[in-house]
Amino acid sequence: MRKSGSKRVLMLVENNAYPRDTRVRLEAEALQRAGYRVSVISPAARGMSWRESRNGICVYRFPMPFDARGFWGYLWEYFYSTAAMFLLSLIVWTREGFDVIHAANPSDTLVFIAAFYKLFGKRFLFDHHDLSPELYDANCGGRGNRLVYHTLVSLEKLSCRLADHVIATNESYKQSEMERSGVPAERITIVRNGPDLSRLRPALPDPNLCSDGKTRIAYVGEMGIHDGLEYLLRALRHLAYDLQRTNFACVLIGRGSARPELETMKEGLGLGQWVQFTGWISEEDKLRYLSNADICVDPDPWNPFNDRSTMIKIAEYMALGKPIVAFDLRENRYTAQEAALFVHPNDELAFARGLAELMDDPARRKTMGEFGRRRVEAELAWSHSVAHLLSAYRAVFPDARDEFVTVEELGSAKNPILN
Repeated sequence: MRKSGSKRVLMLVENNAYPRDTRVRLEAEALQRAGYRVSVISPAARGMSWRESRNGICVYRFPMPFDARGFWGYLWEYFYSTAAMFLLSLIVWTREGFDVIHAANPSDTLVFIAAFYKLFGKRFLFDHHDLSPELYDANCGGRGNRLVYHTLVSLEKLSCRLADHVIATNESYKQSEMERSGVPAERITIVRNGPDLSRLRPALPDPNLCSDGKTRIAYVGEMGIHDGLEYLLRALRHLAYDLQRTNFACVLIGRGSARPELETMKEGLGLGQWVQFTGWISEEDKLRYLSNADICVDPDPWNPFNDRSTMIKIAEYMALGKPIVAFDLRENRYTAQEAALFVHPNDELAFARGLAELMDDPARRKTMGEFGRRRVEAELAWSHSVAHLLSAYRAVFPDARDEFVTVEELGSAKNPILN
């Protein structure tokens, strides 16, 4: 197997600790297997050291900023994180070296770090994870400060235009990069989010979770302001009190800035006996809950951000063969297709009726789950995205085209679930 140690990558991720950010971890590991020397800078979660080597990847971490709230909170978080990452990048530059900065937004202020190093001939690959202006507006309930919104648009444009190549997570993001930032199509590569089937394996039935005859409903993901958990809780109230469907149990897996308010809301809606918040749990426990679920949910409401973003939890549900209830959003529909029952956006009663409809039809749930699993195996698993990631790097390093292994040589086709 031919590998190259000459091309070195520095990956920057600000809004999640490595390796907890699944996409960044999968990208880093794929690049490392392809022969790139990879370093990562990220915030540190509790108990993480400031520097370590994980699977051949050098990881540098800075203390996690506090959860931002409001304009000044976000301004402090971005200023502090960008400054901390720049200082760590100087250490990486002297100790490990790098030829390209691979920056995953948010925040889009990482472009200033990339701009500094471009003065020294380093290349810049912008990994466009989130539409930051729309994300900001969603977090403000559509009432964000217009100056802040347009500043974020300007930073996004600067990131896209300064980048030697742009990675988009889906076709909607690619269109935005072309239309809003003026990036030509040939400088954009779509690298979709997708579950790693070598790690995401169904667990065995757990009698503690499935022996009481209740329909199990599950959610996994962030619990931020724009993630729609308040829509789900109100839908569950409709399910229990208006539709008189009380034979269910719903588990909500994850954490986020909105969780304390959501726990209070759960009690205020009278859902204490039906809804459980777990917080962050081990991967093993997460798979145990999801594998024993009858229905999985994605309550992300319609807004300009959610409508154009790919939700990784949907593909994870599909990988485990679970039927889904979700609002009818553009990228939700592209991802799930027949694996989901789509309801009118932001209509909580319609969401409750969708849950009741699947509760009554186990045969349909089985058909939907089987379709979803087949679609992930055939098109959406992370192994299908690796080739696109390496293609983006060949665009950044065209002179190194023949130095790197192919996706087939990486062994991604040997995934035991795919075969």
